[in-house]
Amino acid sequence: MSNYVSNHRLSESNKSFVNQLSTVAIPNSVHEALADPRWKATMNEEMKSLQKNETWELVECPPGKKPVGCRWIYTVKYKADGSIELFKARLVVKGYTQTYGIDYTETFAPVTKINTVRVLLSLAANLDWPLQQFDVKNAFLHGELSEEVYMDLPPGCMVSEKQCQKVCKLKKSLYGLKQSLRAWFGRFTKSMRAFGYRQSNSDHTLFLKKQHVDDRRSTSGYFTFVGDNLVTWKSKKQNVVARSSAEAEFKGMALGLCEALWLRLLLQDLGYLSSQPIRLFCDNKAACDIAHNPVQHDRTKHVEVDRFFIKEKLDDKIMELLKI
Repeated sequence: MSNYVSNHRLSESNKSFVNQLSTVAIPNSVHEALADPRWKATMNEEMKSLQKNETWELVECPPGKKPVGCRWIYTVKYKADGSIELFKARLVVKGYTQTYGIDYTETFAPVTKINTVRVLLSLAANLDWPLQQFDVKNAFLHGELSEEVYMDLPPGCMVSEKQCQKVCKLKKSLYGLKQSLRAWFGRFTKSMRAFGYRQSNSDHTLFLKKQHVDDRRSTSGYFTFVGDNLVTWKSKKQNVVARSSAEAEFKGMALGLCEALWLRLLLQDLGYLSSQPIRLFCDNKAACDIAHNPVQHDRTKHVEVDRFFIKEKLDDKIMELLKI
C-alpha cells in the first residue's frame, strides 16, 4: 500500500487516524470476534442491553412460523485525534428474509420536511427562541411491535441445552426489521403526546406545545420569507409548453400560493396567527389584470383552473396580488 499511497501531506492528527484504521481488524465472523476480548466484551454489553430492554422472550417456534435470521455487525468509532473511542457490536435482523403479511405489514413512517426545519430555524433566529438538540441512544430498540415476529437465537449466544432449540419472540423492534422505523415513530409519538405535545397537521413529524409568539409578517412568492429570512424556494420546469407568458406566470403564481398556504398552516400550528393576507408578488401585468378581472373569458380559457384558484383566494381576502 505504501508504494501507491502517501500520507506526507496529512497533518499529524490525520496521520494518526489513518494509521489506526490499518491497525484494527474488523471481525469477519462471530468466531473471530469471540476470540478477541475487546469484541467479546462489547457483544456481551449489547446482549445485556437487549435483555434489560426485554427485547424478546425465548419460546418454542409455533407450527407454520419461520423465524428470521440475525447477524452481528462490528464497527470501530474513533475520536477526532484518531484514537479509538469504542468498539461497537450491533445485533441486526436480516429483514430481507421477512414475508409481507406474515411478520410485517405497514412500513411507512413520515420523514421531516426540510422546509419545516428552515421555518423553525427562521423563527428561532427572529424571535430569540432557545434551541436544544438531543439524541436517543439505540432509538429503534424502543419501538413496540404489533406483529408476531420470531427470530433465530443470536450467533454466539450462550444458552442451556434445553433452550438451544427455542427461538426469540420479539417484543421490541430491532435494527434491520422492515417495520422498525414505523414502530419507533409510533412509540415516539405516544411519548410526545403523553408529555402534552400535539402532532402538527402540516408536518406529522412536528410536535407542538402552544405558546405565545409575537406577530410577524410573511411575504410569499416564488421565494417564501418568514420575517426577513428566505425559508422555501422552488424552480421547476413546467411539464408542457405555455401558450402565453400569462399562462406560465399563472402556473408559477399557483405553485407559490400553494406553498404560502402550507406555510400559513404550519405557522398557525406554531402559534403564529397573522391577520395580514398573504402577499403574492408578480412581475407580469397581463397576469395581474386577468387575476383581478373575471370577464376576460377569451384570454383566460387556457389558464382557467389556476386563475379560478387565485381569484378565489383574492375574493376571500386570504391573499393580495401586487405588481412589481
